[in-house]
Amino acid sequence: MSELLVATFYRFTKLDDHDAMQAPLEAICRKNDVRGIILLASEGINATISGPRPGVMNVLDFLRSDPRLAELAWKESNAPAQPFRKLRVRLKKEIVTMGVEGIDPAQLAGTYVSAEDWNDLISDPDVLVIDTRNDYEVEIGTFQGSVDPEISTFGELPEWIKENISIEEQPKVAMFCTGGIRCEKSTALLKQAGVREVYHLEGGILKYLEKVPKDQSLWKGQCFVFDERVSVGHGLEVGDYELCRACRDPLSKDEKDSPLYRRGVSCSKCHDRTTEEQKERFAERQRQLDLTAKRQAMEAADMTQSPSNETDR
Repeated sequence: MSELLVATFYRFTKLDDHDAMQAPLEAICRKNDVRGIILLASEGINATISGPRPGVMNVLDFLRSDPRLAELAWKESNAPAQPFRKLRVRLKKEIVTMGVEGIDPAQLAGTYVSAEDWNDLISDPDVLVIDTRNDYEVEIGTFQGSVDPEISTFGELPEWIKENISIEEQPKVAMFCTGGIRCEKSTALLKQAGVREVYHLEGGILKYLEKVPKDQSLWKGQCFVFDERVSVGHGLEVGDYELCRACRDPLSKDEKDSPLYRRGVSCSKCHDRTTEEQKERFAERQRQLDLTAKRQAMEAADMTQSPSNETDR
């Protein structure tokens, strides 16, 4: 199989009929063999999808045929195998959950800074650089010199901002996240609170890793992504992390060497947080996944070895 296209995109725009969009969007994805996660809300769309390039482009063309999404832009990367197990098109209250009423990134957000200009900005000692991602994401990679709020969910960030950023001091703030969407809301929150100089990385970490050469990069480590690739590095090359299927945290090679690691069952981070009954369920789930993968591999091998219709003629 040739490499699959992975497209990541979002757009804040008023979608009052987002519930009516769900069925036709799901239908065109299935028709084009596209999988992934698509979130629809009245405030817009947020998604990562993957499939054959023509199929993914058909889905994007379908979305952009809606005048409200005509300006939709996306980030591309490739995957050697389908990074999503299935397609999920979900209706949500927010396309990225922060839990603060009245924030409208479409009307008020920070100043975009391109990947090419980001190093200069965050190298300024007067700039407070904030990683807006969750703790397990920051753990495997972040920008040199950035502040980690140590949050477990994005919804905890507003409280951290309230406790750690003085509006009266008017700090110069730069924020970043994986693809840019969380910073749309977090910078809008700061602007609404009265901070004048607020910046965010245009296209997020993914765009930076795509555009900035490794020898010029201020990024350290890998970037967590929310699909089966788990992490990517410079050039958006697939990283070497795997997910613990019990707690969903990324695991390095050393963590997989731990005696507490059991594939699909537990790792050193969650071993003490699950019961023996849960571990038995996780083990059975992994056994079923392994059987399915083995069956699919055998079916693919049979198809490869079988004579084609052209040969039969």
